[in-house]
Amino acid sequence: MINQRSLFFNVDWILILIYLSLCTIGWFNIHAAVYDPLFPGIMDMNTNYGKQFMFIISAIILGVVILLLDSKFFSTFSPVFYGITLLLLVLVLIVGRNVGGNQAWIPIGSFRLQPSEFAKFSTCLILAHYISSTTLKMNEFKMIGICVILLLIPTSLIMLQPDTGSALTFTSLVFALYREGLSGYILVIGAILITLFVLTLVINKFLLVGIIIGLMLLVLFVFRESRRHIQPILVSITVGIAFIFCVNFAYQNILQTHQRNRIDVILGKLDDPRGQGYNLNQSKIAIGSGGLWGKGYLQGTQTKYDFVPEQSTDFIFCTVGEEWGFVGSLVVISLYLIMLLRIVNIAERQRASFSRIYGYGVASIFFFHFFINIGMTIGLVPVIGIPLPFLSYGGSSLWSFTILLFILLKLDSNRMGVI
Repeated sequence: MINQRSLFFNVDWILILIYLSLCTIGWFNIHAAVYDPLFPGIMDMNTNYGKQFMFIISAIILGVVILLLDSKFFSTFSPVFYGITLLLLVLVLIVGRNVGGNQAWIPIGSFRLQPSEFAKFSTCLILAHYISSTTLKMNEFKMIGICVILLLIPTSLIMLQPDTGSALTFTSLVFALYREGLSGYILVIGAILITLFVLTLVINKFLLVGIIIGLMLLVLFVFRESRRHIQPILVSITVGIAFIFCVNFAYQNILQTHQRNRIDVILGKLDDPRGQGYNLNQSKIAIGSGGLWGKGYLQGTQTKYDFVPEQSTDFIFCTVGEEWGFVGSLVVISLYLIMLLRIVNIAERQRASFSRIYGYGVASIFFFHFFINIGMTIGLVPVIGIPLPFLSYGGSSLWSFTILLFILLKLDSNRMGVI
């Protein structure tokens, strides 16, 4: 039997070093983002950077506790974790505090708990638990349906807050399902629908309908001698046209005004640098002004004079770009890419399907946050308000990402055993 000591020292220390490096980089950049000369100490508890230091220490302790637990604990109690987070998501709708238009936080004294962050690791666990314990195949309708339901419940509750950014995070778990056998056609269809969604917003809908019909008729002409292609082509035309009009309806009647404006800014349909495009405009200025080497620690003018809103949370990467420049930004991005590749490598070397599925879930969540957060600060995607893992200020997000990562580290440390 492998003893607990050997399991503890069998963890992937490269991943732990990357984790500690990102937490440290985040701490210093939060200090730079909200630096107050009246509270110059980097560990002053009256400031966000002082509080973040305590969050980091408590997160490390939490990580150590996870490594000391039995690996079977996480697979056995996956449904319990999932149930608890669902209850918290319901509770936040009743007693939660509304901040910035989102009722997403439960006040606990001076601390605010954000249940949507913890729903990420519990959903990864329940997916891994269900898929690894059933005899159904991923290409079976029942299997896909149950997985969709497991994802849809927390997503729907989070949308009621409403917190679109956190809700969209769960869509990334489709990559974990794909690794387990989900048809690649579903990913292709998803990519086509996303492309069609964007085209619907930038091209007149009737012109787009005409283009789709024209392309399908061309394909139909090419395959005119094969009758089996006629029905799928006609169905595709019908679905495509219906989707276009659904997008227009949803865009005008379901999305809130500020959400539509953020999308319009990215698509170039709205030029409002002092209004809806202010955050993005100031973000680009801050990152671009850093140049190659940056302005230096605590020397960022955009940062110092509070030009960029939410700079210690959603827009923390602006501080990296302005004060550490292209080189510093490249270092941070490289750390994330190495971390992602390391997580995928860890997932692939697992002997237990539960551990592998969970590992790909972790990789999917981290990739989504990394790509979307940095993408929105440089204008590649709309601003949807999600944190950058380990860098953004916040106890809930830091603890959630720490739990996600360290459960995987624990499972990996015991991969030679039976989970």
